[in-house]
Amino acid sequence: QLQLVESGGGLVQPGGSLRLSCAASGFTVDYYVIGWFRQAPGKEREGVLCISSGGGNTYYADSVKGRFTASRDNAKNTVYLQMNSLKPEDTAVYYCAGIPESCTGVAAEYDYWGQGTQVTVSS
Repeated sequence: QLQLVESGGGLVQPGGSLRLSCAASGFTVDYYVIGWFRQAPGKEREGVLCISSGGGNTYYADSVKGRFTASRDNAKNTVYLQMNSLKPEDTAVYYCAGIPESCTGVAAEYDYWGQGTQVTVSS
């Protein structure tokens, strides 16, 4: 059974960093695209970025360029989202999702979703 489980969220001060993890089971992450999405209270879920099978990042939220990076550890079958210089507007529930045919920021293209992890940026 294919499953994604996020972890690593929490409360962080503005300017701080967090690294989210997305542990996969039932498939091997290094062969597939994984997307990161977020949903803030009262807002629609938005695509943040995705990581291709080759490891490249494609960004769908301009506000995170230069601050967020996705990577993978094939040995741990895990994808990471490194978030630096966090801002209060980054506060949201973050989700990892798989596995579309190619990188996309469209949530409907993803069939598998993790349960989400809360990130709160506040002083």
